[in-house]
Amino acid sequence: MIKALILDLDNTIFPTKTISDEVFAKVEKLMAAPGSNMSKEQLEEARMELSRTPFQKVADQFGLSEELKTKATEILNNTTYDKPIAPYKDYEMVHTIPLPKFLVTFGFVKLQQSKIDCLGVRSHFKDVFVVDPERSSKTKRDIFLDIMAKYGYDKKELLAIGDDPESEIAAAIDLGIPTYLYDPESRFKTGKVTYHEQSYKKLVKLIDEQK
Repeated sequence: MIKALILDLDNTIFPTKTISDEVFAKVEKLMAAPGSNMSKEQLEEARMELSRTPFQKVADQFGLSEELKTKATEILNNTTYDKPIAPYKDYEMVHTIPLPKFLVTFGFVKLQQSKIDCLGVRSHFKDVFVVDPERSSKTKRDIFLDIMAKYGYDKKELLAIGDDPESEIAAAIDLGIPTYLYDPESRFKTGKVTYHEQSYKKLVKLIDEQK
C-alpha cells in the first residue's frame, strides 16, 4: 500500500524549458564565446540539455573546459529566479492526493529553492530536500534512505515520481521502491519502471483504488 509520494522537481512538477533560457542565459553566453570550441549545433544541443539535465552532466557531456565550468558554476551558484512559474496542468491532481509528499531535487541550492518558492508548492510537502552536488556527496538514493529512516516508511510504502530514468527513477529501482516515470512528451521507451505514464491520471487512480 502506497503511504507517501516522493517527487522530483524539474520536469516533474513543471516544464523546466519554460524558464531555462532565462536561467542559463549567462552560461549559454559563456559557451558561445570564442575559445569554447563549441559548434552552433553543439550549442543548440547543449541549450536543450540544460533544460532537462544538471549542468555538471552537460558540462561533462560536451567536454567543457575546467575554466569554463568554474565560471559557469560561480554564476549558477548565485542565480535565482523571481517570476511566477506555472506547474504542469495535471500537477494539481498530485497536489490533491491526500498522502504525505516529499520533494527531492538536486542542483544549485539558491536556484532550486527560488523555483520552489516561485511555484508556490513548498507547503505541499512534508519535507523538502535540496542537494547541491558541488557541496555534498549525497545521492538521491541516500536521500530516499534518509526519508525511510526518518519517517519509518518501508520501501513498498513509497512511490518515487520523476522524469529521469537515470536519476530518481534509477535510485528508487535500486532500493526496491516502486516508480512512476512521468513522461508527458513520450521521450522514453518503457523500461523497468513500475508505471510509465504521460499524465498523472494513472497515479490518482492507483491511490483511489487503495481506499
